[in-house]
Amino acid sequence: MEKAPLRPSILQKYGEARLPRYTSYPTAPHFSPEIGPAIYADWLASLPGDEPVSLYLHIPFCRAMCWYCGCHTTITVRDQPIVDYLGMLRAEIDTVAAKISHPLPVEKVHFGGGTPTIVEPADFIALVDLLRGRFDFTPGAELAVEIDPRTLTSEMAAALGSAGIRRASLGVQSFDPIVQKAVNRIQSEGQTFGTVQALRAHGVDRINFDLIYGLPHQTIRSCVETAVAAAAMRPDRLAVFGYAHVPSFKKHQRMIDETALPDGAARSEQALAIAETLVAAGYRQIGLDHFALPDDDLALAQAAGKLRRNFQGYTTDDCQTLIGFGASAIGRTAQGYVQNEVPLGRYAEHIGAGQLATTKGYLLTAEDRLRADIIERLMCDLQADVPAICIRHDFDPARLLDGNQKLDALVQDGVLDVAGGIVRLRGDHRFLVRAAAAAFDAYPGASPRVHGKAA
Repeated sequence: MEKAPLRPSILQKYGEARLPRYTSYPTAPHFSPEIGPAIYADWLASLPGDEPVSLYLHIPFCRAMCWYCGCHTTITVRDQPIVDYLGMLRAEIDTVAAKISHPLPVEKVHFGGGTPTIVEPADFIALVDLLRGRFDFTPGAELAVEIDPRTLTSEMAAALGSAGIRRASLGVQSFDPIVQKAVNRIQSEGQTFGTVQALRAHGVDRINFDLIYGLPHQTIRSCVETAVAAAAMRPDRLAVFGYAHVPSFKKHQRMIDETALPDGAARSEQALAIAETLVAAGYRQIGLDHFALPDDDLALAQAAGKLRRNFQGYTTDDCQTLIGFGASAIGRTAQGYVQNEVPLGRYAEHIGAGQLATTKGYLLTAEDRLRADIIERLMCDLQADVPAICIRHDFDPARLLDGNQKLDALVQDGVLDVAGGIVRLRGDHRFLVRAAAAAFDAYPGASPRVHGKAA
């Protein structure tokens, strides 16, 4: 049976709210400068030597600005700023490695941006070699990279294969030329398919696509046509995000014509149409906004109840520690979160002085960990057994369930059900899972200008 779009009254009440994507809890607006380089150095020194970790490297450069972009990136037509930055990144890797008593085992590496493949092929290979020299990569370690198909060269595709990259995430967003012009990103289907073929030819055979709905001039028809074209290329996974229009936070978004943006009802219909198209093409719907082929690790993790969520979205990564490198990079240890300086100049000052680039972070409390577990299960499974999770954290579930006005309102509005302490989203309200997660957020309402709409 086909699902209906969200009721207008529900969309107006919940869909227009600006909520976090809950890729962490607490979210980044709550990070504090009280967590600085000295504290992070202690956290690094205390890392267990036999516990696998994940690495994230941020390359904050692009050749052109996509007006919808919400990432920390800088536009450059020259190569020298990139070369200089790579020097700082290598120095940071050495500095972090020196804080750790011996090389840590690594299971996941993700290169994000910006456009990580903007660097020269030889420089990229050298960067991966440095990581392999400073850390102990496990035999099954997965290396992944984000790619702009408009700028990937054949030499870089070959270098990715040589460096051991096995997963690539390609920005697609929309194949509608009218939408592409409106967001300053012209990218043909042929260009995208050529990139997929080149990557697969060099052993980068795990392909992810990113799509966006809610863009200017986007229609249900163009969303479906994009989804059909994308599915025909058979990526292993697709992430389908709702455009977050926050021009007060990302000033380049002011280039977008706000009058051409679809309203809440249209966004809901677009998201539903894309989901139905991808499911009909053989993909499994994962959590809020991901889709995966049935034999992909993400679909298998969901089926086994082992799906996780981190700063890259839905993931199979179950490492407790994430070490972030580069300007604006966020990391996580058992103790809490850390984030590097965002401005390149400030980042360079720290690294040039031989210091960690940490500018802020967050020390987790026992209750934070509990709420994070509940929110992660809701985001991943669309349900959470609150009493069972509370037992693991030695916490009284009544403190979270009784008198929870947000939760009660969601039940009364038919968005979710609560039975025996198990909170479960109703099937036709999947796109409001962030509203359900927010019912367990102890820090509501912080910096809503940086968040996108809930639906």
